[in-house]
Amino acid sequence: MSTINSQDDEDTFKILIATDIHLGYMEKDPVRGNDTFVTFNEILDHAQKNEVDFVLLGGDLFHDNKPSRKTVHACLESLRKYCMGDRPVQFEILSDQAVNFYNSMFPWVNYQDENLNISIPVFSIHGNHDDPTGADALCALDILSCAGLLNHFGRSASVEKIDISPILLRKGRTKIALYGLGAIPDERLYRMFVNKQITMLRPKEDEDSWFNLFVIHQNRSKHGATNYIPEQFLDDFIDLVVWGHEHECKIAPCQNEQQHFYVSQPGSSVVTSLSPGEAVKKHIGLLHVRGKKMKMQKIALETVRTFYMEDIVLADHPDLFNPDNPKVTQAIQAFCMEKVEIMLDNAERERLGNPRQPGKPLIRLRVDYAGGFEPFNVHRFSQKYMDRVANPKDIIHFFRHREQKEKNDNDLNFENLIGRPASEGMTLRVEDLVKQYFQTAEKKVQLSLLTERGMGEAVQEFVDKEEKDAIEELVKFQLEKTQRFLKERRTAAEEEKIDEEVRKFRESRKKNAEEEDEEVREAMTRARAHRSEDAVLVAASSDEEAMDTGMKGSGDSDDGFPATLTRGRGRARGRARGARGQNPTARGSSQRRRGSSGRESATRSRTYKPLSVPAKNMSIMDAFGSLKPDPLNSSKSYSEDIIDDDSDVEVLSTASSSKVSLRLSSTPSLGKRGSQSQTSRGVDFESDEDEFDPFQSTATSRRK
Repeated sequence: MSTINSQDDEDTFKILIATDIHLGYMEKDPVRGNDTFVTFNEILDHAQKNEVDFVLLGGDLFHDNKPSRKTVHACLESLRKYCMGDRPVQFEILSDQAVNFYNSMFPWVNYQDENLNISIPVFSIHGNHDDPTGADALCALDILSCAGLLNHFGRSASVEKIDISPILLRKGRTKIALYGLGAIPDERLYRMFVNKQITMLRPKEDEDSWFNLFVIHQNRSKHGATNYIPEQFLDDFIDLVVWGHEHECKIAPCQNEQQHFYVSQPGSSVVTSLSPGEAVKKHIGLLHVRGKKMKMQKIALETVRTFYMEDIVLADHPDLFNPDNPKVTQAIQAFCMEKVEIMLDNAERERLGNPRQPGKPLIRLRVDYAGGFEPFNVHRFSQKYMDRVANPKDIIHFFRHREQKEKNDNDLNFENLIGRPASEGMTLRVEDLVKQYFQTAEKKVQLSLLTERGMGEAVQEFVDKEEKDAIEELVKFQLEKTQRFLKERRTAAEEEKIDEEVRKFRESRKKNAEEEDEEVREAMTRARAHRSEDAVLVAASSDEEAMDTGMKGSGDSDDGFPATLTRGRGRARGRARGARGQNPTARGSSQRRRGSSGRESATRSRTYKPLSVPAKNMSIMDAFGSLKPDPLNSSKSYSEDIIDDDSDVEVLSTASSSKVSLRLSSTPSLGKRGSQSQTSRGVDFESDEDEFDPFQSTATSRRK
């Protein structure tokens, strides 16, 4: 790595580099809740004092995909405080900004906006914690970008082929090509690199005169066969790679011997897991670039909470602990207390030299009790350090390595996995757990239609991105696809032949990974579309409920007017003639149920789509029966309801008809206001019992 003698001339870029700030981590914790905000302020304060040209963030600015209002407010507050001002920006952008910031309504860098006064531009890619989701594929960084406080780059326009176009910067005679790639699932990106679907575009003029800086947010260490990105996949023309996502601080650039570029891993600025990698001192980097030369200056963070960690193997101390001794547990507890006290003393001495450091440290003592020992009560032990440690519930962690005699050469070696608990940074992914479950499950619970990989990704979306319809939509999508396949093959309607065709179709889909990825993306798109429709339905039902409440408030009175007068003034006007036939009990039930009908309609509105009604409880054999056209059901509308003389059944009918009104309100052939007011107030539509009714099974089960 070359050195720079003069650093403050007009040809030198000064860039502050940080990754994995995780704003909002444990924000509800009374002790650690503000740690991320304080450290973020320190990072921006270093940028302001060093008069950097810009700040470069390597992803995971936010810890949650949907950060709280407190977290967003604190972030906006810090960016406005430190990054806005009158100091002029000394570099210019030469590339097409409409390409670099294609996803923004304001496709230009924020400091060039005439309505903003930016002194320190911030450039950031998204990480796996704050990646774009939802129907509009937005993330928290897009909010900051729209507000003009941050420049979000490195988004992928396609999941099939990615062309990474650099932001071309120039300061004096120094030119930087800034490449960025936001977080993508590692297995998918690995496969895209192997298939040559990733292209890094280079400037046409003077290719060798540019300093090529690449920011990436992926697994660097190997967590599986394809669950990481090898450094050899990256192009060799790159000069420096800033690697995010890995939390261990290795900010000093190290050279890759094959590709000859340097890799800097700044690590996280907050302790998010009690693992050995997090115990390393936290730093940020001040990068100086002039021409093709660079220099990385480490800056230690002073506001990071101290973290001390130590391991104890009880079997290594036979002179102190004897498993046959009845008081060995008390001896182990006393030994652990002594170790904790030593770590607390070290933390106190370190804090005396740094008044900005938080008072209570993080302490972790991992105890291996293999060899016949028994663990003591961890909760009782933690009570003694409630006022001295920031993590009293997590001080002691007992674990036990697998004995050597239990190992079998024919089995997989899980020793390392068992020895390391999940809280110590071991990466356990939901899709891996789903795949492992089905691989070890009994034959009767094995998947026969769906694939383990598709189901795993759907569950991952459900857990991480809160896509509540992800699993349901994937099941329906793959069921429909299988039905079309069987129909095209004209398979005989025999169970054995159908099962064989389904098995072959499933195996062919498992071999085609790209097609399976496309299925998952299509299912997620449908799930997001359903969520958007649900939001519209909830808003519509809320407006109707508010209208009913307003009419009720105008009619009801506290001055002792008769009930008939109140009903005549406020409610009878919108009830229509269909309500006259109701008995008083049913009418009262309908009034009591009116408030809940809107919520039920928003919750269950999806079930009234023609696609989801037959697929709800339909097997493959039933699907074959449904492929034959039925002249009665084909022309049947889903707007009917069941008439019953019982008052309790009419309550259910009221809720159902309210849901139907939301469905019918968009049909031009019906009166909008009249039909909604009638159905929402208990007007029933008669139907023939011999015809198909999608609500019949629900109403019958509730009557029972």
